[in-house]
Amino acid sequence: MYVPTSFAETDLDVLHDFIEQNSFATLVTHRNDEPFASHIPILLDRNQGEQGQLIGHFAKANPQSGTATLEKILTIFHGPHAYISPTWYETGDLVPTWNYQAVHVYGNYSAIEDPDQLKDILNQYVHFYEAVQPTPWAMQAIDPDFIDQLLKSIVGFTIDIERIEGKFKLSQNHPVDRQKKVIHALQQQRNENSQAIATQMQAQLTD
Repeated sequence: MYVPTSFAETDLDVLHDFIEQNSFATLVTHRNDEPFASHIPILLDRNQGEQGQLIGHFAKANPQSGTATLEKILTIFHGPHAYISPTWYETGDLVPTWNYQAVHVYGNYSAIEDPDQLKDILNQYVHFYEAVQPTPWAMQAIDPDFIDQLLKSIVGFTIDIERIEGKFKLSQNHPVDRQKKVIHALQQQRNENSQAIATQMQAQLTD
């Protein structure tokens, strides 16, 4: 990913937080000399290795489930994004642009087909995503035989993280007064992405 210095985020804790907060990711591999991508939720284990480990699963019918062990994988985590109009800066010689946040993770893939390990992965998913529910659902709520059948239709995986790139493009290359004008304009937009980018820009100025 092209990351100018002014937009680079390198703090590992910040990058890990971003991955957990934007866990529906795009996982990219190569098959038959072409890029191949799946859009799936990915979990993070911060305590594995120096930079962490990604955890997930595919439907066995997904061709990507045949990814070879130790193949290099790119996983892309997408954050909020918003169009930036040059009129918001209230000055000349500027052009439209886009503010956004994204994290790219590169690492080595390992497949998991052991039923007990697969069940553990599913339990981790349920615990992570159900934790915010008023009455969290648990796998114990359904027939164990059904779970056993389900396990036969999926392939789990881990990705040992080798490198993480963070790009938080939030108008840092402009003077503070211009950034404040962009924040104000974004706050007037009636969509979640614009509001989220405004919040991130304001937090950056506060820091």
